[in-house]
Amino acid sequence: MTSTTLDTAASAQPAAAYGKRTGIPRRLQGILSLEDFEHAARAHLPRPLFGYIAGAAEDNTSLRVNRAAFQDYGFRTRVMVDVSQRHQKTTVFGTTYQSPFGIAPVGISAISAYRGDLVLATAAEREGVPAIMSGTSLIKMEDVARAAPSTWFQAYLPGDVSKIDALVERIDAAGFKTLVLTVDIPVWANRENNVRTGFSMPLRPSLGLAWDGLVRPRWLVGTFLRTFALHGMPHFENSFATRGAPMLSSSAIRDTTGRDHLNWSHIEAIRRRWSGNLVLKGILNERDARRAASLGADGIIVSNHGGRQLDGAAAPLEMLPRIVDQVGHQTVVMMDSGVRRGGDVLKAVALGARMVFLGRPFMYAAAVGGEDGVRHAITLLRDEVDRNMAMLGANSMHEVTAECLVNRRAACGTPPPAMPRARDIA
Repeated sequence: MTSTTLDTAASAQPAAAYGKRTGIPRRLQGILSLEDFEHAARAHLPRPLFGYIAGAAEDNTSLRVNRAAFQDYGFRTRVMVDVSQRHQKTTVFGTTYQSPFGIAPVGISAISAYRGDLVLATAAEREGVPAIMSGTSLIKMEDVARAAPSTWFQAYLPGDVSKIDALVERIDAAGFKTLVLTVDIPVWANRENNVRTGFSMPLRPSLGLAWDGLVRPRWLVGTFLRTFALHGMPHFENSFATRGAPMLSSSAIRDTTGRDHLNWSHIEAIRRRWSGNLVLKGILNERDARRAASLGADGIIVSNHGGRQLDGAAAPLEMLPRIVDQVGHQTVVMMDSGVRRGGDVLKAVALGARMVFLGRPFMYAAAVGGEDGVRHAITLLRDEVDRNMAMLGANSMHEVTAECLVNRRAACGTPPPAMPRARDIA
C-alpha cells in the first residue's frame, strides 16, 4: 500500500503556546482539558442524551477500572535530552498520522451534535488523525466518505447473515479503505444507567425529555429542531445495505439484535470479500487475538467497549501488553477505553499500542462546540502528548517504550483497591 501523510497547518506549528488560545470561539477559551468538555456537555445536553454517552453497564465497574488502570503506571523520565525536534507522527496502514490517537465510533452522534458524524470525521481529517464512523449513525456513510475520505467505517454485523455481503459491498462502494468490525456484542448489555437517565431506544418523547430540551435552548434549537427542519426524521442509515429504521421507530431495536449465532466463519467470509484493511474491535483475549491474526486481520483494537458491555471485563490497558506480545509482530494492535489525557495515550503507546482511540471526550466536544470543539479537543490532547514527550526525553513514538514506565503495583506487590459501587454516573 502506498504511504500517505495527513498533513495539517496546525501540525506544522510548534506546540509551545500553552496559555490562552487564539482562533477558537470564546465559549471554548475556558476549556483546558477533555474533562472540561464533559462538564460542559452535562450542562448542554438533555439528561437522557448525556446519560447515553456517559453511562456504561450495570455497576460501572469496568468504566472505573478502565481509568484506574492508567494509574498503575508511572513514568520514568530522562533528563538533559535534546528534544527540540520531537514529533508525534505515527504510521498505520500506510498512512502517516500527525498524532497517535484518533476518534472512536460513537452511535447516534447526530442527535447530540448537529451533523455529528460529519463534524467528527471532518475535524479529524483536518487535524491529521483517524476517525471511525459508527455503524449506528444517523447520517449516510456515503456523505461522510465524500467529506472526509480518510475516515474508517465501523460495522456491527447484521444478525441476518444474508445481509452481511450487501453491507460490506456498500461500505466498499462508498470508498472506505478500513473496515472495523465490532465483535463484542453477541447480545446487548444491561445498561441500567440508560433507564435511570430516561434514555431508551427507540427514543420516546416524554414530558421529561421535552422539559430537558426547553431548559437547554442551544441544543434544542441548534441540534434537535435544526436537524428535523433541514433533514427530517433521523434514520439509522448504515446498519444494512439499505436505509434502516427511523430513530423513533420500535423496529430500531429489533434491527440490532439476534447476533448471538455469529462466529469466526463470518469473519473468514468477510476477509475473503473485503480487500481493504480489516480491523476487529473488542478483543480482550490472547486466543482471540491470535485467531484474528491467523484469519488475516490487519489490525485489532483491544477494547471492552468503554465498559458498556460486560461489566467486570478486564481493562484494555491490562490486556494490551499480553496481546502485543502474542500478535504485535503480525498485526497492528490498537486500543481504546478510558483514555482521557496525553499521558494515557503515551502509556498505551509504551505498552505497544500503535494507535489509541477516544470516544466520549470527542463526542462531548462535538456537542458543545461542533467542529471547532472537536479540533480544540484534539489540540488539547496533542499538546499534552507533546509536553509529556519532552519531559520523558522522547523525540518520537519509537522512543516511547516500556522502558519509560514503572508498574506501581508490581513494584509494591499490592492488590487492586476495592472499587465502590456507583448507581448512576450521569
